Amino acid sequence: MGGSLASALRASWLPRITNGWFFRAESFFSVARYLDEAAMDARGTPPDFLSHSHGEGFLRFFEERCQRQGIFIFDEPESALSPARQIEFLKLLHRMNGTGHCQVIMATHSPVLMAYPDATLLRLTKYGLEPVSLKDTDHFKVMREFCDDPKGFIEAAIEE
Repeated sequence: MGGSLASALRASWLPRITNGWFFRAESFFSVARYLDEAAMDARGTPPDFLSHSHGEGFLRFFEERCQRQGIFIFDEPESALSPARQIEFLKLLHRMNGTGHCQVIMATHSPVLMAYPDATLLRLTKYGLEPVSLKDTDHFKVMREFCDDPKGFIEAAIEE
């Protein structure tokens, strides 16, 4: 499906944007390893992303790269982040948004990340994309049911 989708989309931005990232959390270690081997910071030492936990390295990576004008596409960034680190990621998104020069497109299952203020949420259905509110997403509903009764939720889930 990715190949078909790629041929159907054409990204453009005015004024012309030359910076940006497509990022899958599953690819982080490969990218971090490459950067640790190839890049040096201003002191001549490697960035050392791999000495941190997955979530810490992920956040550090984006802190350093997402402060400039660009388009950033994230594919399920929550898979690298604990709930507390998802809040840190929201703060990073807010700083990026504050520059006025960044656009973020994100595929996520995280109600925490979906709750970003003024985010446009779209649900992919068999009929295409449709607008959806946070509280109407399946992921929010599941999280709400869990938070309302964790014990009962888990008991019901494992009995099925």
